[in-house]
Amino acid sequence: MDVGIYPTRKALDKAEEMGLDLVEISPKAEPPVCKIMEYKKFLYEQKKREKAMKAKASKVIVKEIRFGPNTDDHDYDFKKKHAEKFLKDGAKLKAYVFFKGRSIVYKDKGEILLLKLASELEEVGKVEQMPRLEGKRMTMFIAPKTKK
Repeated sequence: MDVGIYPTRKALDKAEEMGLDLVEISPKAEPPVCKIMEYKKFLYEQKKREKAMKAKASKVIVKEIRFGPNTDDHDYDFKKKHAEKFLKDGAKLKAYVFFKGRSIVYKDKGEILLLKLASELEEVGKVEQMPRLEGKRMTMFIAPKTKK
């Protein structure tokens, strides 16, 4: 197959003569880059490349754990074990304390609970966002530590 630099009309004639299409590869280049090939095959290969790139992209999974401001020790330990498992599996963790009704007066208890969780999960994860009050929720994000 003779692929060279042709002026536009010559390139179109050459492609037509070969029974193929003139495909513009890089329109922003000066002069625009074109190739004589089957257009359907070009589209197929382009879709295949995009699909491969999408498969390689990592998906971030966020798991949530909800506490109350007066969460009991046993419940806390149970949820902490789940949080540890989520972080070991490579998911991000969103831990939050939900304040119902007038329990908003226990903001300090909620913050202490989240900070305690962060310190106990220090080996498996690192705090991405410190506890922050948003409405009736105090939220904290913990990301898994990368394996070396």
